[in-house]
Amino acid sequence: MAHQMKGHSPAQHSSDILHQSKNAPFCPMKMAIGGFAVVVTIGYFTLYSKKKPEATALDVAKVVSGTAHHVNTHPRK
Repeated sequence: MAHQMKGHSPAQHSSDILHQSKNAPFCPMKMAIGGFAVVVTIGYFTLYSKKKPEATALDVAKVVSGTAHHVNTHPRK
């Protein structure tokens, strides 16, 4: 005697797509801004960890934001 599996057959669930909800739990714009903030933070700390001893945290921030000038990127004498 063959045992039958309890529950529904796969054909009955063909309209469900991995039980995903219709809407995302967060606003896409907020997720994009949050992702951008995470990337910038990781970039800042990566550059900060590789900076030369004579560079300040402000110099690194200027390089990350793209506002650094020749004076900020060369060693002070």
